[in-house]
Amino acid sequence: MRFRLFRGGRAAPDSDRIQVRLPSSVDTGWVDTPPGRWWRPREFWQNIRFLWRTSLPFRTTVVAVTLTSITVIAVALVMSNTIARDLFTSRTQDVQLEAQRAASVAQATLESGGETDELAISALRQDAIDAATAQAPNAIGWAFYRVPDQSTTSVIQDIASEGVDRNLTSDELRSAVRAEPDTVHYQSVGLPDAEGQVEPGIVIGRVVTVPSAGNYEFYLVYSLQSSQDTLDFVQRTLAISMAILVLLVGLIIGSIMRAVMQPVRLAAQTSRLLAAGQLEERIPEKGEDDIGTLARSFNHMADNLQHQIEQLENLSKVQQRFVSDVSHELRTPLTTIRLAGGLVYSRKEDFDPTLSRAAELLHDQVERFELLLADLLEISRYDAGAVELMRKEHDLKALAEDVIAAMLPVAIEHGESLVLRAPDRPVLAQFDDRRVNRIARNLVANAIEHGEGRPIVVTVDSNATAVALSVRDYGIGMSEEQQANVFERFWRADPSRKRTMGGSGLGMAIAKDDAHLHHGLLEVWSVPKLGTNFRLTLPIAADEPIVSSPLPLLPEDAGAETYTREHQGEKVEGFSNEDVTTQPITLPITLPGLEPGFPAGADASDDDTDSEEESK
Repeated sequence: MRFRLFRGGRAAPDSDRIQVRLPSSVDTGWVDTPPGRWWRPREFWQNIRFLWRTSLPFRTTVVAVTLTSITVIAVALVMSNTIARDLFTSRTQDVQLEAQRAASVAQATLESGGETDELAISALRQDAIDAATAQAPNAIGWAFYRVPDQSTTSVIQDIASEGVDRNLTSDELRSAVRAEPDTVHYQSVGLPDAEGQVEPGIVIGRVVTVPSAGNYEFYLVYSLQSSQDTLDFVQRTLAISMAILVLLVGLIIGSIMRAVMQPVRLAAQTSRLLAAGQLEERIPEKGEDDIGTLARSFNHMADNLQHQIEQLENLSKVQQRFVSDVSHELRTPLTTIRLAGGLVYSRKEDFDPTLSRAAELLHDQVERFELLLADLLEISRYDAGAVELMRKEHDLKALAEDVIAAMLPVAIEHGESLVLRAPDRPVLAQFDDRRVNRIARNLVANAIEHGEGRPIVVTVDSNATAVALSVRDYGIGMSEEQQANVFERFWRADPSRKRTMGGSGLGMAIAKDDAHLHHGLLEVWSVPKLGTNFRLTLPIAADEPIVSSPLPLLPEDAGAETYTREHQGEKVEGFSNEDVTTQPITLPITLPGLEPGFPAGADASDDDTDSEEESK
């Protein structure tokens, strides 16, 4: 990008005319259908997220079901553990009593014999075991083991019933039985069944004394599978009951929420239709409850709004018709006055100084009145909702040169210099050159009016999706509040400030509307006493969106009090009086951050990015 010498005006080529109407309604669609398919995993979760974000009944139902499930699971766990503990305790106590009786019968049987022969003792032991198992009908097995480290006259072999493995009696259990011979002790074990499955069981043991053979450990084995089956049945019943409870809670809450939210959704839908301009829409009034009260209040509010909106619309139409009619009616007498005033102005040299000055004032005020009338007509077209847009491919750089050339006399009169920065290539885009020319003129005129005699820099550039024009001055600047109102109709930053170029107060408002009509942006940056920068960004093509602006809104020299240029190897501020009065100015220097010899036609978007980063 280089500073370019601006040239004279060019005649705009013919272009196609497009009729454009401003939007007058809003989208009234109520989107409550999930966007994806439920049978696809990724889209399933997208649907869940969509419903969670958009549906209050769904969100409430999910929260209620989740909390109910947590409560039900906690209750089920507590109940299951309590039932399991009670079943185990009850069953253990029963088998302990049974085992205690069986051991006592076995001990009595052993004490009834006085045999010393080993075979006779073995037979006596078998009689004792038979008597004990008769007293323990629930036992599924038994074991008879000698207590180690004994000195006796007789010794009989350890025996156990079929299916009772020696490993069922752990060392801890045997130690406990030996430590307290007169007390029964038990231990939970896993019992393998015929199919290789393991079922819960318990081993209960106690010491019995065999005459002439010493002390032996007597164990009875019990299966707890029946208790486990009971527990499993209870747990399944609890699980099914809790699942049914959670499902019922979800269905009940979902139904209630749907019934409650239906009037709310109807109210939201009706409000959208009202916002779209369908002022006759109302909510059906049913019942005397809170929903009915809401419907009546809403309808009463809608009636009042409809009445007030209709009054405002009628008043607005009257105002628009008045402005339009007055503007049109004034053009005929204004034309006559302009012709007569022009004739008087052309002969002002023949008048005395007082009449000559009056002729100049008449000429100036007629021109200002004509501009005001043109602005009023343009505003009336926007208010009517229909404007004409003539879009064709144009060179924004050439348009900027034409605007600068037209504004040179005014700038010289204010002692201000105009500088154009543009790339060495055309800046082409599709736009209405008349409207964009008007935007640029308004921006340059505004900069001249508030530039305080300092240089004004006009910058033009483009990227892949947009073209942009910025106008930078170093004048009085604006506060944040003033920036928020700068595009309002008939607003002036300082009403008491003397205006040297007239103005209707509609220029910036029309410029904003023209930019929006092109689907573009008109933005402002300003700091009090440090100047202002307006940036206009337009899409290159009518149907292409703007991805980014090719020019930064924050100027590269933000904070500088005036424009700084390089002159004879040194940085100097502004221009001399001779430079100003001999415009146009040729500045054969490059922008800060650009090397000399920037190729013509090259894309300057990368340089703009660097400039934005440096300015930040």
